[in-house]
Amino acid sequence: MARRADLERWAALDPDRAPENTPDVFLACVGIVGLGRLVAGGDRALLATLRRASNDARWRVREAVAIGLQAWGDLDLNAFIAEMEGWAGGSPLEGRAAMAAVCEPRLLRDPAVVARVLSILDRLTRAVRNASDPRAVDVRVLRQALGYGWSVAVVADVEHGLMTFSRWLPDPDPDVRWIVRQNLAKGRLVRAAPEFAREATIATAGN
Repeated sequence: MARRADLERWAALDPDRAPENTPDVFLACVGIVGLGRLVAGGDRALLATLRRASNDARWRVREAVAIGLQAWGDLDLNAFIAEMEGWAGGSPLEGRAAMAAVCEPRLLRDPAVVARVLSILDRLTRAVRNASDPRAVDVRVLRQALGYGWSVAVVADVEHGLMTFSRWLPDPDPDVRWIVRQNLAKGRLVRAAPEFAREATIATAGN
């Protein structure tokens, strides 16, 4: 197992030293995931490092943050969700990390947890709708993630999930409409609620 000092050194590799699509970026990702496992083991001080990394320009690093955080969720789900609720109020990329981390089927087995995750998705969807610059790269990244995240949470608790998700169906904002349509097309949602998916797709087709 790598030492903490090695993990921190690898995680600190910035885009200049470990550009996207190079072998070095994978070393940075190993460091990030390793720090997440240390957080799961009780070292909460490293959350600040992971939160900074969630704003990284490299998509692989951002994915590594979510994977590392999920290791914590496996061991202390309530504390993990509480932290992600805080991240959801941060930058768009911090919100994206929170969404990517919590929208993992193995973590969504308790209806009370699903309810909190649906609230996170509600908050992040509002953030996209109310963004001062909807075309900003970080906002677009968050929107892309919400294009699948809702369907993951909805199928974890179909009754509650559909009730929450359906509130967004009539929203006229073009980014919200895109998020809704993307999720309605996801196979997991179509299989879990075929009638809803069919009727909602028809209802939103002309919007």
